[in-house]
Parts: sequence; C-alpha cells; structure tokens
Amino acid sequence: MTVPTYPVETIAPSPTPAAARAHLLHDASVEQYRRSIADGVDRVARRVATADRPGTGITPAELAPLVDRVDLDRPLGDTGAALDELEDVYLRDAVWFHHPRYLAHLNCPVAIPALLGEAVLTAVNSSLDTWDQSAGATLIERRLIDWTAARIGLGPDADGVFTSGGSQSNLQALLLAREEACVGAIGPAARAELLPRLRVLTSAAGHFSVQKSAKLLGLSPDAVIVVPTDSRRRIRSAAVSAEIARCREAGLVVMAVVATAGTTDFGSIDPLTELAAICGSAGVWLHVDAAYGCGLLVSPTRRHLLDGIERADSVTVDFHKSFFQPVSSSALLVRDRRALRHATYHADYLNPARMVEQRIPNQVDKSLQTTRRFDALKLWLTLRVMGPDALGALFDEVIDRAADAWQLVSEDPRFEVVTRSELSTVVFRYLPTGPGRELADAANLHAREALAASGLAVVAGTRVDGHHFLKFTLLNPATTVDDVDHVLELIAHHAGRYVHERTAADLTCHVG
Repeated sequence: MTVPTYPVETIAPSPTPAAARAHLLHDASVEQYRRSIADGVDRVARRVATADRPGTGITPAELAPLVDRVDLDRPLGDTGAALDELEDVYLRDAVWFHHPRYLAHLNCPVAIPALLGEAVLTAVNSSLDTWDQSAGATLIERRLIDWTAARIGLGPDADGVFTSGGSQSNLQALLLAREEACVGAIGPAARAELLPRLRVLTSAAGHFSVQKSAKLLGLSPDAVIVVPTDSRRRIRSAAVSAEIARCREAGLVVMAVVATAGTTDFGSIDPLTELAAICGSAGVWLHVDAAYGCGLLVSPTRRHLLDGIERADSVTVDFHKSFFQPVSSSALLVRDRRALRHATYHADYLNPARMVEQRIPNQVDKSLQTTRRFDALKLWLTLRVMGPDALGALFDEVIDRAADAWQLVSEDPRFEVVTRSELSTVVFRYLPTGPGRELADAANLHAREALAASGLAVVAGTRVDGHHFLKFTLLNPATTVDDVDHVLELIAHHAGRYVHERTAADLTCHVG
C-alpha cells in the first residue's frame, strides 16, 4: 500500500485568536459551517454510492502507520486537506454497514431522518442533564420515553431515560434492582452483610454486560448465576424457579432475573410471560434486555413475540439496532418511576433539590451520565418523517430474510445449522465430511478470516457447545437471498480449500 504524503507548505502557521475563533460556529461563520458540512457529506455520499463491498480487509498492521504518522500538533489549516487526509486514515477502509453483504454484528443501515437529527443535535449541542441546558430537548426525550413505555405496556407510572447503549442500560437496571433489594437493609452494617448474598440469574445465552455490571456494582465474584437454556436457546423457566428456591434455602437473595428478548447469538426470546409470573410470585425484580428485539415493538406482524414484557420491572431498548438509528440511541425504561430515585443526586451548582419542588425537569436526576447528547432527536425525526409502521416493516423484512437464510443453510449438506432464530440471526458452520471433520473448528475460523481479508463480505463468529461457529446477523433490508447464497459459497470455498490442503499435507507427512 502506498503511504500518502502531504506537502509541507499546507501546514498552517500558528493562528491568531481571531483566526481561531473563526472555526467556532456563530453568526459570522455559518457559511463556513455550511461549506464544511456539505463537503464532508459529499465525500461520505460518494463512498456510499461506490462501495462495492462492505470493507477492504485492511489489517491493523497496515493502517496503524498511516494514523501514527499524523502530527496532531501541526494542523493542516484547511478543511479540504483534512478531509483528504481523512479519506486515507478512515473513509477508504471504513466498514460499510449499508452494504448487503455485511452480515456480522448488530449494526444497521441508518435512516436518513436520523442522520438529519444527528446533524442538528451536534450543531446545537444541547446537553440533556438540566432544563437550562436543553429546554425543548428535555421534553422531546421525555415524550419519547413515554411513547416507548406505552409501546411496551408498562403502565401510567413508567418512566426512563436515554443511555449510551444496552450495556449502560443493563448496568443501570441492575443498579436499581440492587438498591431495591437493599431497601430493607437499614444502616451500613446491614447493607454490608446483605451485598455478598445478592445474586443475579441470567441465561447462558445472555449478554456479557450482566457479568460486567455485577462486577462494577461491587457484587461478589459468584453473584451471577448462569441458568441453562432449552433446545431453542431460551432460558429454562423451571430452572429459574428452582434456582430462586435453592438460593433462598442457602440464605442468598436473588435481586434480579435478567431475561433476554433477542440474544446476541441466536436471536432467541426468553419465555417472558412465564418468567414474569415466577418473579412476581417470588418478589424478584425482572429485567428484560430487549436491546435487539425492541424492533418488535413496532412490528405489524410480530409484536406478540414480546408478550409478557409489559410485566417487567425494567426494560433495555437499543434504537440503534432494530430501529435503524445511528449509534448511540438506547434507553432504559422502568415500570415504577420511583425506582429511578436510586440514580438521583443533587448538586447545588447543577440540579439543587429545590428544583424538584418547582417541577423543573432535569434529566440528570434519572441518569448515570451528567453531560449527555440529545440522541433522542434522531428517533424523534425518524418517527415524524417515516412513522413507526415503516420501521416495523423494515424489521419484519430482515426477519423474513433471516428465515430464508436459515432455510438455505439448513438444506445445504455442507453446513450444520443451530436453532432457528425468532429474529434475524443464523448460527451455522461448515462441516467437513470424512477424516476432515476434526478440522471443522479450524476450517470455520479460517473461512471467516479469509472472507474478512477479501473484504467481499463480513460475517461474525461465536462458540456453540465448545465449537467454533459462524453467524449471519441480518439487519439490512437490502440483503437478498442471492447475497446470502453468494456468501455461503465463499465460506464453503475458503473452508473446503483449507480442509483439502490440511488433509493433503497430513497425508504427505504420513507417507513420508
């Protein structure tokens, strides 16, 4: 790869204060703002229009020298020159989620109204912590929280707050659950005695943020109890009930059960109605991680898959997954707004307690963050331009495509497929025949790496029952069955060639 060079004469001299101020957005710089943003948008648009594959397959070793050689202490002094440089260090090798053969992670193509919202919110730069920094932005976020809570069915006492993503939403949910479990522990000694006994039950297919949250919350190292799943990779309700009883007999306190509405690997939805009944009877906080499956809230045909979610104590939703929003756009919802008090602290310089009595809405009273972007605007504009039914139709489309992909893989004797997803993932692996079968793990790892290096497609990988598998995650309605079939042929080619070369080499060594 040729390393670009930039002429020394483009390096700008140290600016005067007046020249530096010219780069700030204000009444005298709006034309520069328009030109700069338009130039950046044009360059991205050209890349999107001409991308013939989801990536270039560049390696860290190849790209790092280009980034490292940029001298951040010597500005280029010109927006065009900076964007030229950006082409080399970022845009040329960006991974394009809009491409129909990007089939790896929970990354979606984004709605254009949301991109408009992104441009507006970054320019105005509201901070969603206090009313005097956000005004209408606060009310828009609150209206969207109410709308989402109504879609879930949480009832009139529900509330919530936007977050940076599903991991933060899960962390805050478990914080609230921990504090609710500690309500009866009066005094430091009682609390210190209770904390090591707190337990969280979660699925073997659940998200790793549950374990990370437990550590951040200061729970014991064995606080998270992983509950086995059934053949559909859903948490076993009977096992949850038995584990709650076992913990009680052992003097332990189950502070929360974490159900998943759309596991990352399998797209499985736990039996929410059964879990809600179990948790309701046991007095245990039920959190539903619907970061992936929240798109079902607007699905015209599949909303029933979330039945029971309305009985959760808290729910995570990631609009930047199945609502086709840019990162970041997530939220935590709670059935009883009083639970959010556990995240409330008052500072005289920001949100003094008297503001509550004056009914001044400060979102920082609910959030783990202080300064926070107005990410709700992206969803607001998307709903106002497209409407929820259009978003739901898009999510339905990718689920339908995943069903087609599952059928395609399950009928191909070269592959082994795991359970059929309720959402839009397909977990499978290339399975060699004969003596090459013992090379299955290595062959699938090789196929994924070779595919990524080519840039022709991107797929994910995971482990299932101790073995390496590949994974399609479909979130692009533009992906066709032909795209899936083409990627399967590439995988079979790379994996098959690997097995052939390895077995041939082993045979040669044996004969020799």
